Amino acid sequence: MITIPYTTALTTLFSYGLLFAFGQLRDLFRKFVEWWKDSNLHGYAPICLGLEDFYVRRLYLRIQDCFGRPIASAPDSWIDVVERYSNDSNKTLKRTTNTSKCLNLGSYNYLGFAASDEYCTPRAVESLKKFSPSTCSTRVDGGTTILHVELEECVAQFVGKPAAMVTGMGYVTNSAILPVLIGKGGLIISDSLNHNSIVNGARGSGATVRVFQHNTPSHLEEVLREQIAFGQPRTRRPWKKIIVVVEGIYSMEGELCKLPEIIQVCKKYRAYTYLDEAHSIGAVGKSGRGVCELLGVDTADVDIMMGTFTKSFGSCGGYIAASKEVIEYLKFSCPAHLYATAISPPAAQQIISSIRVILGEDGSSRGAQKLTRIRENSNFFRSELQKMGFEVLGDNDSPVMPIMLYNPAKIPAFSRECLKRNVAVVTVAFPATPLLLARARICISASHTREDLLKALEVISEVGDLVGIKYFPAEPKKQDEGRVKLE
Repeated sequence: MITIPYTTALTTLFSYGLLFAFGQLRDLFRKFVEWWKDSNLHGYAPICLGLEDFYVRRLYLRIQDCFGRPIASAPDSWIDVVERYSNDSNKTLKRTTNTSKCLNLGSYNYLGFAASDEYCTPRAVESLKKFSPSTCSTRVDGGTTILHVELEECVAQFVGKPAAMVTGMGYVTNSAILPVLIGKGGLIISDSLNHNSIVNGARGSGATVRVFQHNTPSHLEEVLREQIAFGQPRTRRPWKKIIVVVEGIYSMEGELCKLPEIIQVCKKYRAYTYLDEAHSIGAVGKSGRGVCELLGVDTADVDIMMGTFTKSFGSCGGYIAASKEVIEYLKFSCPAHLYATAISPPAAQQIISSIRVILGEDGSSRGAQKLTRIRENSNFFRSELQKMGFEVLGDNDSPVMPIMLYNPAKIPAFSRECLKRNVAVVTVAFPATPLLLARARICISASHTREDLLKALEVISEVGDLVGIKYFPAEPKKQDEGRVKLE
């Protein structure tokens, strides 16, 4: 867990307090002005009302130029960011025809497949000509092509499970699958920092939801033992089933799941394990098979494996891999399979082709080289940031590395100053993170060269000094240390 320095927490709270106080004051004057005007509501209650609306108007809109920046290129290591301007204090942003070429540190393009690829792109284009951009149908009607069947077989083999089912959207994979797997009378025990798709899926299931401390197997065991002892609320009957939900790599922390210990606890108490590998599948492990391969876990010990194709595979959609019985049940009952349009055929072909490259089935060693490069790039970049004095979250081998910003004023300052120096970064704040834990999330790609990383480090170090986010003393440089050799 993150331990916030006392002075940092105090100044951050004070900054948010000032923003809140001045925002409320402005809203008070706004009410006086509107009192003299005719209301346009005509008896209707306002649709946008409450603290969420206040947060958007008085906090988010001030810095919205730091979010949702449109790009005019593929999300490769370098991207063309469309320049925007505002004439009304950032309430609205207008695009220009100008672009800035920036180093991309924000996209999930972990293995570099999102850009044009010598093996994947021609096959995706050919599938577009043969199948069209969309099936215009659900999987159970006319939306299942030979590519969808091949993709599910390919994914099941890749992740090491008997069967798999693919969906057209990664978010929906969690939010639509969990309510099918468990319902009233069941118990979901979720990591406290699980993704919003898991949170919404758990809420929509009707099952009882309990949370354990982030990545803490000992607390998971405490929660399991307590819930099994007390049973269902009011009736005290035994739970119909218990599912423990964790992530392989936590997307906002960059931390690897303590999967071996968690599986040991789940086996002890006969609870099912649901593993979300959205950010780990394809990105970690000797052959890209995710945290199970990296941590030496047998995939047979994980009951439900979920992942997405939007990170390492340069496509869209998600998958669920499990036993043949579970997958067959999901295909008969999951709304994402029954009612949603099937994944686009070119997107399916892109996934199949990228998996073949990763496994070396394209006749080259490019897949192994990509996996080696992303591991080396991630560990090098994380190490250098820590040496500079930044507070960097996450574990080695993880391509996700958050740099803690904390103070709300430092969120736009860091983002804008990096953009001025042609480095595009993603900043994340409340409600995606807790109020006091704003951060910049760096995503490293195998397509980044050592020159790219050195430029990024130079810019981030300069901006870090300017903004004041080096919360630790930097390591002294050795006198005889030469410049890092370029690859």
